[in-house]
Amino acid sequence: MGIKAMGYNAMERSNVPLTQQDFASDQMVKWCPGCGDHAILSAVAKVFPEIGYKKERFCVVSGIGCSSRFPYYVNTYGFHSIHGRANAVATGVCIANKHLSVWVATGDGDSLAIGGNHFIHIIRRNLDINIMLFNNKIYGLTKGQYSPTSDMGSVTKTSPYGTIEQPFLVGELVIGAQGTFFARAIDSNPKFITEVMLEAAKHDGTSVVELLQNCVIFNDGTHDMITGKDTKDDYQLILRHGEKMIFGKNKDKGIRMRRNGLEVVQVGPNGEGLDKVLVHDMYNPNPGVHLMLAKMFPPQFPIALGVIRSADFPTYEFLLQQQIDDCKAKSKIKCVDDLLNSGDTWEIE
Repeated sequence: MGIKAMGYNAMERSNVPLTQQDFASDQMVKWCPGCGDHAILSAVAKVFPEIGYKKERFCVVSGIGCSSRFPYYVNTYGFHSIHGRANAVATGVCIANKHLSVWVATGDGDSLAIGGNHFIHIIRRNLDINIMLFNNKIYGLTKGQYSPTSDMGSVTKTSPYGTIEQPFLVGELVIGAQGTFFARAIDSNPKFITEVMLEAAKHDGTSVVELLQNCVIFNDGTHDMITGKDTKDDYQLILRHGEKMIFGKNKDKGIRMRRNGLEVVQVGPNGEGLDKVLVHDMYNPNPGVHLMLAKMFPPQFPIALGVIRSADFPTYEFLLQQQIDDCKAKSKIKCVDDLLNSGDTWEIE
């Protein structure tokens, strides 16, 4: 349970229907032509009207990086903070004003390198905040250095002979930090981004949506295996709650559980083997299968897209308010006069 479940936002709904244009900024969008950020911006501008809150109840917070220009490009309240500190600033915003719908725009460098500590702790605390993590596996704004998610062996300006570091897997990191919501989408499918973002907005707690985004200048084609016209059907597993984990161009492959983990299984034309295929349960409080799904990557597995985990746990704000209420109920001091007259007092004639 959290802020949404407590009904605090019921009064914040807009009295008139809002449209995508209502959230359009008058600022020039300065991302490179062809950058995946454009598709994400378009998708989010469609999500906000569907959420239904008044415009002044949205706040977008960012750090530093290409993705962190986001607050300028949506017509809402915004805070462009400093490198790696977006999640810390968003935490303060969320606690100070429980009526705001807080969205963080951040990148794989901003939140997983200099901001890594803040990232894991905002997830652990489970504040009601939506984190959009743009992952292009490179530092784009600072011109092409490798990032914490760059593939092993990536040749970049700071790894001319190839990186020798194991990359972070965002989903593994989120679930390891006790995350209650993790989803993944690709910039080449804006409609699906909108669908996933709506689920994130509904979630009571910290939602993290990893957005696989292409940097056309410094890391072009980094997601080609899962976005290519000839390969995407065999390397994308679209997850929906309550549905079988089926994929493939002919929908002839599925994911099943074996003793030592997940496995790809063939599904016959008449449904042979379908009974072995897992049904997705994104609400399962146990993160075991969710973690395995988040760690699947080509070529051995397809990549899992959609909402992987959406578990119901108390939010930080709910527990904080509960603690305050409990302390007030037990305290003998109910007002300032009670405080001033507490303890040893003297009357002076």
